[in-house]
Amino acid sequence: MKIAVFGATGMAGSAIVSEAMARGHQALAASRRPSAAASDDERLMVRAVDVADADAVGAVLAQVDAAVLTIRLAPGEERRLAPLTRGFLDTAARHRTRVLVVGGSAPLRSPRHPDRLLIDDSTYVPEAWKTIAQASLDQYHVCQQHPYTGWVYLSPPAVFEPGGRSGAYVRGATTLVTDANGVSRITAPDLAVAVLDELENPGSEQHFTVAQACGS
Repeated sequence: MKIAVFGATGMAGSAIVSEAMARGHQALAASRRPSAAASDDERLMVRAVDVADADAVGAVLAQVDAAVLTIRLAPGEERRLAPLTRGFLDTAARHRTRVLVVGGSAPLRSPRHPDRLLIDDSTYVPEAWKTIAQASLDQYHVCQQHPYTGWVYLSPPAVFEPGGRSGAYVRGATTLVTDANGVSRITAPDLAVAVLDELENPGSEQHFTVAQACGS
């Protein structure tokens, strides 16, 4: 499979590129400022692409079987996330390219209060995180409302962090997954495992979440 990763220099994106390569796929690593590091692996292509440039995005999507959108914006620019995602889906629709969006946890239900979204539970989303949480919720709504249905939205757990690859994770639907102590976290390499599992064997849900497996 040929997979494009937009936001390939970020924590999630770089891990997804590595996991794709480890599984024998071809990877196209796209970002505004790609890494200068060269690779002698012909299965990896690196492209400088601004997600706001529909023509540049389209040129990439025309070459691949699936795309992962995992972009994070600078503080103060969070409101651009939803319109950028809408434009990305517009372009994906023209090329009929499958899209996996690595979004945020705000659209999930709270495990403590099933009638509330996570963004409204200060235990998981303190006031200081509300701006980026709202951006991810708006991004999810854009996906829901888009006429193109070839997308899947992955909400990471409450804590997304660097770390090792255990290869194990727990998959959930639309409620935040926690352990027995109420902790919800995953490392970037294990999130990447979940992303590649979904691309290789798509599930039935358009919105799902994952978390670290107990003991991993």
